[in-house]
Amino acid sequence: MKKVDFKDVMPYKAPLHFDCATLKLQGLEETGASKFWMGVTHFLPGGGAEYAYEDSPTEKVYIVLEGEVIVKSKTEEFLLKKMDSIFIGPNEGREIINKTNMPATMLVVVNYPEA
Repeated sequence: MKKVDFKDVMPYKAPLHFDCATLKLQGLEETGASKFWMGVTHFLPGGGAEYAYEDSPTEKVYIVLEGEVIVKSKTEEFLLKKMDSIFIGPNEGREIINKTNMPATMLVVVNYPEA
């Protein structure tokens, strides 16, 4: 077992994300987790992530812990509120936006691609 104190978690720069803070909680470098990594993202009002990941073989699960965000594919739009979650399969693109005036916090779980 390896405990991670949130106060010790280091931020990282998530590609194509804007007006947000991203922190990696678990992963290969952080704790030795080799099948997945887990992070938390704090989106400011108007913050989000540009459309991406159509070329990514990873699976993703997003869980909204506070606030709400919109997750869009090319054909669908989902409003996620507190404790709602969404699964995004391999090679599924997505965009994220916080259209509210309140910050939103999202837990992110992503598997490592198989070598």
